[in-house]
Amino acid sequence: MEVKIAKTAGFCFGVKRAVDKVYELIASGAAPIYTLGPIIHNEEVVADLENKGVSVVSEEDLFGLSKGTVVIRSHGVGKAVYDKLKQLGLSYVDVTCPFVLKIHRIVEKESTGGAHIIIIGDKEHPEVKGICGWCMGSYTVIKDAEEAEKFVMPEGVKVCVVSQTTFNYNKFQELVEILRKKRYDNTVLNILNILNTICNATEERQKEARSIAGEVDTMLVIGGRHSSNTQKLFEICKKECGNTYYIQTPVDLDSEMFQCSSFVGITAGASTPKKIIEEVQEHVRIKF
Repeated sequence: MEVKIAKTAGFCFGVKRAVDKVYELIASGAAPIYTLGPIIHNEEVVADLENKGVSVVSEEDLFGLSKGTVVIRSHGVGKAVYDKLKQLGLSYVDVTCPFVLKIHRIVEKESTGGAHIIIIGDKEHPEVKGICGWCMGSYTVIKDAEEAEKFVMPEGVKVCVVSQTTFNYNKFQELVEILRKKRYDNTVLNILNILNTICNATEERQKEARSIAGEVDTMLVIGGRHSSNTQKLFEICKKECGNTYYIQTPVDLDSEMFQCSSFVGITAGASTPKKIIEEVQEHVRIKF
């Protein structure tokens, strides 16, 4: 069985930085340690950290904490969360991805200046919730063409468009094109400032995944079930290779996936540890 693994598969810079920081805190003897939400969307990593004494807490749980260190994960949080941490006198370590922090600064500046902010992404995703928390005025979250078509451009108001860092690049371009056409709907031409804030690592990962999926008989996409960027990789690969499967660990592999297959491709989301990718690769080569 020939296996091709994407060079971009696995931890991105922001995720690796966040996970490494938590393990550094553990090694330093800091305790108790809390992460504001799961540090990454990978159940194996979160379980390992819990076994080492790290607790996952919500924003509401902060009121019940009196000591310890709170880790702000790579997805980032809104301004109100920082204010709450300071108000409660809680120590915190901020490992928000620099690419996400850049979006926070953009929307804060633009909205303070009177612009309406459009965030291309999933409103339920923690990164998007954090971005919303830095909008100082009106904003709209748009995730698909239907929502883009329904959006009514505010007349005579500057509109600034940003994107969730892990959004599908081609889908972003599609939604932006719909918005571009809407700027002429009003009697006063809207100023539309479009900023592609999808991180380079995401774009490269999606392009490589699409390319590999177009070559192979079976495509495996590895990642946590709640990982947004892994879900998008799966959607991209499925369009190129009908025999595409979304798995979390080697346990999810099944011989039926490889019937009539001689060439298997493997990619993984930004929250997938290298160890799991290697285990899947070895399992495919040995078992099938």
